[in-house]
Amino acid sequence: MKNLKTALTKFGFLGELDDSPEALEVASHDASMYELRPQLVARPLDSADVQRLVRFVTKYKKANPELSLTGRSAGTDMAGGAINESIIIDFAAHFNKMQPVTGTTATTQPGVFYRDFEKETLKRNLLMPSYPASRDLAMMGGIVSNNSGGEKSLEYGKLEDFVTQLKVVFADGKEYTVKQLTKKELDAKINQGDYEGKIYKRIYELCEEHYDEIKAAKPGVSKNSMGYTLWRVWDRETGIFDLTKLIVGAEGTLGMVTEATLRLVPSRAHSGLLVLFMKNINDLGELIPRVLESKPATFESFDDQTLYLSLRFMPAFYKKLGLKGFIHLLFSLIPDGIQLLRGVPKLILMVEFNGDSEEEVREKVHALHRKLKNYRARYEINGFEEDPSEGRSEKFWIMRRYSFQILRSKVKDKHTAPYIDDFVVPPKHLVNFLPELQRIIKKYKLFATIAGHMGDGNFHVIPLMKIEDESERKKLEPSQREVNNLVLKYGGSLSGEHNDGLVRGPWLEAQFGKNIYAMFKEVKDIFDPDNIFNPHKKTDATWDFSFSHIREHF
Repeated sequence: MKNLKTALTKFGFLGELDDSPEALEVASHDASMYELRPQLVARPLDSADVQRLVRFVTKYKKANPELSLTGRSAGTDMAGGAINESIIIDFAAHFNKMQPVTGTTATTQPGVFYRDFEKETLKRNLLMPSYPASRDLAMMGGIVSNNSGGEKSLEYGKLEDFVTQLKVVFADGKEYTVKQLTKKELDAKINQGDYEGKIYKRIYELCEEHYDEIKAAKPGVSKNSMGYTLWRVWDRETGIFDLTKLIVGAEGTLGMVTEATLRLVPSRAHSGLLVLFMKNINDLGELIPRVLESKPATFESFDDQTLYLSLRFMPAFYKKLGLKGFIHLLFSLIPDGIQLLRGVPKLILMVEFNGDSEEEVREKVHALHRKLKNYRARYEINGFEEDPSEGRSEKFWIMRRYSFQILRSKVKDKHTAPYIDDFVVPPKHLVNFLPELQRIIKKYKLFATIAGHMGDGNFHVIPLMKIEDESERKKLEPSQREVNNLVLKYGGSLSGEHNDGLVRGPWLEAQFGKNIYAMFKEVKDIFDPDNIFNPHKKTDATWDFSFSHIREHF
């Protein structure tokens, strides 16, 4: 559409409209390996402005099929979910407010940084625990749109378990409040007979007609970010209908979320960490269930390559931590340097317990330590100092959380290629799965770091590649096919946290089968019949489109 800025201004849009080369360049990329250049970046002032954008695109879509809207907050998405070729809605500029924390809930706009959100909740000793590893960089809009999880998902679940209410602009250009409904409330909503009521009616009929098949479609793993979570919308036994379960994790393909209200949990003051240095993975099949029997808060891991790169680029942590934090990190690593002289481990496992008292945590850690005495585990307990974040074991969390950021910025001749980065395999299969995965990585000569949520079987494999080289680009499709097929062979999900985007959208049918995939397409059509919201993602994704938009320059 020519003169897009002028047309939107005449239509009544009040925020900034930016088509400068600098703005379009930034909006062309997120943390993925893809590039899509938009026509325009729109920075709405408020919900009314978002509604104007939706009405504008709906009105002119037929004459201008290329028109679409894609929401963007911090742009840390690793699957290409925050980029597109038409209008990017930048929520970071003006949607950066949250309401005062009341009771055990907090209400936030999408442009609020998680780190700022957490500061406010911690003032009341409360926490929203389903944050991603990029907690210092991510914003709440992306966290909701991707159905984020992370190191605390083992204990608390994913973001979908904490959303109590959303405000969403649907394709008719109006904002609606979406929350859990009883059957009586659902019937009343359906009987409205208006645009909103028709959405509720059609989704309810879809869920009811295919009830057993939809319930059976839930992947047999503890967390999943693939597709639309239809199996959590309608429950006959409880009589609860909850449309937030579809919108959370939908990547903005069903509407634009302008506000989210989240449930909070008490923040526990004390924590203790058991660390295991594993020289091989042969014992994982026995070890994992023994650890999970103790119900840890987190059960994380990272591999020897992550450890090596963390040590190699140790000065980079200075910028992250400041002088005091960096010196503390260096001193805390001395005991581990002695440990590493005995041999570099293949995996470092981190088992953390939380509690309300020092005695509670110590007993949990000591009990598991005794149970795992044959594995030479050692433990470090935090939370008893004036500043619990300065506990000795924090060094392991620093390496685990910042590894991807360090890789992106420090390995100059190669770039992170997150395309096999977020699969989930039932933990009981890991002892067989991991060697097969390593054979594929070796077959394609990929230099890759592996970090994961061991308790969930959720792994992040981040190859470092020189994607500009044709020989490297040729590895992407066949290696992804082999890894994904291996995950499906073991009954896993191709995404536990990072969602579909451009990288996994084309795999939805392989993950769920033709019938459920057809239902996903129906969901998209019910909410967005003209495909104005974030095209080329979810059911609108194609292999050819995604792989024709891999970045050529970094």
